[in-house]
Amino acid sequence: MKKRLFIMVEGEDDVRFFGRIIKPLLAPRYDSVEIVPYACIKREKVNKFLQSVVLMKNDYIFVADIDFEHSVRDKKQILYYRFSNLDGGSVVIVIREIESWYYAGIAGPLEQELGITGMMSTDDLTKEDFNARIPKKFDSRIDFMFEILKSFSLETAARKNHSFSFFVNRYHIQENPGE
Repeated sequence: MKKRLFIMVEGEDDVRFFGRIIKPLLAPRYDSVEIVPYACIKREKVNKFLQSVVLMKNDYIFVADIDFEHSVRDKKQILYYRFSNLDGGSVVIVIREIESWYYAGIAGPLEQELGITGMMSTDDLTKEDFNARIPKKFDSRIDFMFEILKSFSLETAARKNHSFSFFVNRYHIQENPGE
């Protein structure tokens, strides 16, 4: 029997990323995959939601940026304090911010097409660094993000970002799983 998966994310950039890249790759394993932005929901409601997901025997992945915490452990401690029903085995910490995962997925051909310089690692890329790297031809950061998502390379992203690599390995995510 399949079940439902809820991917709990912070904001709209995360919704776009997980909706376009991750959801299609996890969807065959579940009856449904839903992405829930939790940052604008009251803490008590998030706790009750997490509790109900577990009671209904569904799965969830709780995603949070490490931001400026010193370690994954420190960030998880903050999350446990904030969300008492959080199961540590379901938490994924993005290092440094979701923009680093977007940028990690830019493979060689897209770098050339956009006229940008690639990075060996995006582990330390912040939102501000990402914004500074947006080519002038884009009207907005959202347009740039959509362009990245159209040609996103899972393999390149896993090579360029350790937390993304951890995520795809933990959840056995791969492009073209049927091939």
